[in-house]
Formats: sequence, structure tokens, C-alpha cells
Amino acid sequence: MKKSALFTLVLSLLVLLAFSQVTPPQPYGPLPSANQLRWQKMEYYAFIHYSVNTYTDMAWGFGNEPLALFNPEKLDCRQWARICKQAGMKGIIFTAKHHSGFCMWPSKYTEYSVKNAPWKNGKGDVVRELADACKEYGLKFGVYLSPWDRNHPDYGKPEYITYFRNQLTELLTNYGDIFEVWFDGANGGSGYYGGANETRKIDAKTYYDWPETYKLVRKLQPNIVIWNDGGDRADLRWVGTEAGYVGETNWSLLNATGDVPEDMLRHGVENGNAWVPGEVNTSIRPEWFYHERENRKVKTLPQLMDTYYQSIGRNGTLLLNFPVMPNGLIHPQDEKVAIEFANALKAAFAKNLAAGAKVSASQVRGNSQTYGAAKAIDADKDSYWAVNDTSRKASLTLQYAKPISFNRFLVQEPIKLGQRVKAFSVEALVKGQWQEIARATTIGYKRILRFPTLETTRIRFNILDAKSTPLISNLEIYNAPIILAPPVIMRDQAGNVHLQSGDAESVLYYTLDGTMPGPNTASFTGPVKSGEGKLEVKAIAYNPFTKQKSVISEEKFDVARKSWKILSTGKEGAYQVLDGNPHTSWHQDKGLKMPVDLTIDLGTQHMVRGFKYLPDQNWWADAGIITHYQFEVSIDNKTWQLKSEGEFANIKNSPFWQDKLFEPSQARYIRLRALKTVQEGAAPGYAEIDIITQ
Repeated sequence: MKKSALFTLVLSLLVLLAFSQVTPPQPYGPLPSANQLRWQKMEYYAFIHYSVNTYTDMAWGFGNEPLALFNPEKLDCRQWARICKQAGMKGIIFTAKHHSGFCMWPSKYTEYSVKNAPWKNGKGDVVRELADACKEYGLKFGVYLSPWDRNHPDYGKPEYITYFRNQLTELLTNYGDIFEVWFDGANGGSGYYGGANETRKIDAKTYYDWPETYKLVRKLQPNIVIWNDGGDRADLRWVGTEAGYVGETNWSLLNATGDVPEDMLRHGVENGNAWVPGEVNTSIRPEWFYHERENRKVKTLPQLMDTYYQSIGRNGTLLLNFPVMPNGLIHPQDEKVAIEFANALKAAFAKNLAAGAKVSASQVRGNSQTYGAAKAIDADKDSYWAVNDTSRKASLTLQYAKPISFNRFLVQEPIKLGQRVKAFSVEALVKGQWQEIARATTIGYKRILRFPTLETTRIRFNILDAKSTPLISNLEIYNAPIILAPPVIMRDQAGNVHLQSGDAESVLYYTLDGTMPGPNTASFTGPVKSGEGKLEVKAIAYNPFTKQKSVISEEKFDVARKSWKILSTGKEGAYQVLDGNPHTSWHQDKGLKMPVDLTIDLGTQHMVRGFKYLPDQNWWADAGIITHYQFEVSIDNKTWQLKSEGEFANIKNSPFWQDKLFEPSQARYIRLRALKTVQEGAAPGYAEIDIITQ
């Protein structure tokens, strides 16, 4: 053999030997269990709330709801499972028992269950039907069991814990594999309690003896994860809100013991000693159980997309709730928007542009191909790019032969080895210059960033700081289509028109004279001055790339409220009833005796032929909705004329704009008098007040 050939062979063997001897990165910090890893990969699954309080229009049952109420004529768990499957969900968690204590399965430990309800002559089992439906549709099944029971006579006593664990045993042994059990943190308060009708208090940290309960759960279902926002730390954590988001910084860590402030729930603990990832739970409607008044308050597609990016896109999972109607079905509007959401996600993540890139790294662990840059884009989530142990900073660069357009950046860490990255940025080569387009903190299982669409041939991902050797298992690039939602039109007190879009990249076109908007009319760039007179605004959202248009939005406004003054109170917050924003509100002082007046100086005289009242749009504030009223007008604030009185019919179930017309009168002063609210003694609440002029 020639010396040159021998040298080449030896060199090759040495290189191979060097590669084979590169030590793998060591795990760092707390690590997820196998159960937590399986759960995290599910990403998106359903909550279903359904119980006797569905029939009483209550958020929480009191525990004395008659069993005769539960007799749904169309209950179909297969419909629930089909919708969840079509919506892209991976499982369903069902409220087997909510706070009322009513059991949706024929528990042998209580009479307060479906076995004594008229439905199916007491032979029904909703938990069984849903477990079977989930199996049919390839969905995982989970159960919610409320620790609080407002029906049971022993709640608050040691005997109740035995009852609670007996029911838990029924659910975890009779319905197949359970992927998650949910223990609500609501505890101890007023209830029926077997007829006692009293308030009971417990120490949530000690009463349930959670360590022993957890042992029982894991014995009965070894592959389960436990959610609990109560005393002892479970497998998963609440994120401190039900609004559908977790913090932009989101560590999957907490400390195993000690109190957890809300800020820790939202963001986790960087140096926590236990792996406790966040589950984002929210409802597709304002409330968890079904209320007819919320049929027009179902989350929109843009809202659901925001929820996705602020939950799954921030190292969390998304648990989205469907409230079942009294007939036993999910509402068609809920189904429609959930499937639209699934289709929009498919469109947004249809083509991974990273797959066609040439990738390079600032450094690779031991110069080994085992941990090379290509491992970050090879579609194998178990492989990963790694750098040397001494490094805390590094970068990956994607290069394209032709320019690409992109607006989404997705990155993942191999969390089976721990969560490490503390800060990173994304840059793009724009007109020959590197431009930072996004900067963020934690990554974890998955992080997705959104930004305006731009065109480039190079993208650079920079790890700016890490707790230990940075590892990246996956990196993806997408160009998500614009979501064209009809713009929301508002007019503030000064008379300025505001438009809100469902997608920041859509162009909004508008008109102020009632004509059709389009690319040949004005585009919205900021508040539009419109004077103080009447106004008819029309607007569309427009996709400049595809030339598509949304449905037209249209709003008619009466005279501007710029010069209006509230006379009946000096509180600054009262002017939220005139700000044009339906999402802000103001309530009169508590303790005022009815009737309660809201008196307004219009600043100038108008021919008034009616008024409009919008109640507080916060569901929890419905107690202060005005149901009975009087409306008066005056020219001099001395002599008042009653123009309208009566009831806002069905306003509790339909809390939207209430228009009341009357014989036109000249008026400079108006007075809305609250005679009665939904709940006796509640302070009257207002989102907006307006007049209708001649």
C-alpha cells in the first residue's frame, strides 16, 4: 500500500474514532417524566363541561339541583368526540363530577347521580359513553373530579376523603386508560351539604391529604398525569389565568414545596427543583358551562389563533373547553369556529421552509456529525444540534438559493435533557444587512414567534444565553397566510374612528359616507378624525398578497360625545361609559339604594328620539345589569320629562345593545335611572350609554 493511501486511511480512522468518542450532553436540572413527555406531545385537547347546573343557568351548582333536571333529549358523546377529532384535538377531559356533587356516572357511593335521573330511566352512564366514543375516534380520555362537593353531607369531615377516594377509584378502574385527572382548586363554601344549607371551610393544603391521593392515582393509572392547583405539587400547573395564555417567559419548573405566587404560575421558576409544566385552560365561550346568552360571544378565529400562539407557542399545552347545551350536544357555532381554527392551523403550518435550507452552525459539539447543525432541521425530534459544554452562546444559519417569504419561527429543545435556553433572537438578511426581527426568552418544548412577513435568503437563529449547554432538537420556518376577519369598528368619545383587525398584516380600508370600501378608498393607519356629527362607517380587511377581501363591517354612529359631561358623579372611571369601547365598563358605588341615576350633560341641545344602553360585557358582572329603568330628558337640568320606562327584556340572557325609542324631544340633559338590576342590591353597571337623535 502506498504511503499516501495509508495516511488517508489512518486519518479517516482517527476522524471516525474522534466522532465516536464525542461524549453526549448530560441532562441538566429537573427532567420531565415519561408521562409528562407523552402529555406535552399531545399539545391540544378538549375540556367538556356538562352537569345539572347546565339546566339552571349557573356557573356552579349549589348541590341541591333536582335530579329530574337531567334528561337530555339528544345527548350524543360521539358528536363531542367527532368534533374534537375534526378540531385537531388529541383527547378529552370530562367533568365527571363538578362542585354540585352530581355524578355523571352511576356511582355506587351516592344517590346523587345519573342512576337516579330520568335520562335513560336511570340506566345511563355519560362517562362510559364518552370513554367509548374517545376510543372509537382515537382520542385519549381524561376525567375531572371536583374535590369540593356541595351535595355531600360529610364534606369538610374526615369521612368525606374516603368517599372522594372511592369515587376516584371508580373512575380510574372502570373506564380504561386515563391520560389525565383534573382536581379543581375551588374549595369549601356555601352548599346544600345533605340539607344542612351552610358554609363550610377547609384547609385546602391539608384536608385532602394529596400525597396519599396521588399514590392511589398512580397505582390505579401508572401512565397518568395529575393536574391540581391546590396544596401539594402535582405533575402539571395552572398558569394563573383562564384567559388563554401563559407568560412569554415560561419555565417548566417550580419548587416542589412552598406557596406559588401568581407570577410563578405564569412564568415558572428558572431555578426550580421540580418539573411542573404549564397547562393553559380556557373556554371557547366566556364561561365554562353553557349559557344561551353567550351564543354571540363564542371566541373568534383570530382570538383562537392568539390563544394558540400564547399557549402551545409558549411552551404550554392548550386545554380548550366546549360547554355542552341542555339538549346534550355541542353548539353548532362552537363546532364551526373550532374546525375553522383547525383548518387555519393546518394552513399556517402547511410547508416547513426550513426543510429546503442549507444549514450551518457557529460551532458543533466535538465537530461531530452526531450533533451537527443538520440535526435541528432533520424532522427527527429525538436528534439535536449541540455545542461544547463550555458554550452558552451559539448560532444556526439557514441559507436559501432563492428568496423566501416567512412570518413564523418555531424552535424546540430536547426537554428530556432539561430546559436550558434563557434568551435568543432571530435575524434575517434584508437588503444585504442583518436585521433582528424577533427576540425572546425561554424555548422549552416549543416556542413559536410571529412577525410581519419579510423576504430573505438567510435566517440566523442566535442563542444569547443558556443555563447549560444549549441543545436544539427542531427548527421550522413558515409563511402563514393572513386571516381575514371583518374589522371591528369603534368611535371614541372625541369622535375618532378606530378599526381593529384580526391579523396585523391585513390592510384595512374604510369609508365614512356609507359607500363600499376597497383598495381605491382610504386605508386605516391610525385613529380617523370624523367630526361630531352622525356617521356611517364601512370597512374591510384586505390581503395585499392574494387580493382577497373580508366580509364588510358596518357601524352607524350618532353624534359624537366629545362635549358630554357626567354630572351625577365626579369619578374619572365613569367616563368609560362614553369612551366608545364596549370592553371597558363602570359600576356605580356599592350600597346605593335604588333608584340610582346616571345624569349626563350633552353639551348642546339635540332633538333626541331614543337612547341606547350596553351593559357590562364581563360575564361575571352580570349581577349589575340594569333590567328595569326610567329615562328622562331636560333642557335646563331643572325640569325633567319622563320619556321611557320599563324593562330591558331578556337582557340577562342577551346582554347586548338595548335601543329604546320615544317621541322626539329637545334635550341637553339626559338621565338614565336604574330601578332594578339582575341581582337585588348589585351596583348598576354600564359599558356604554348613547342617544339616538332625529
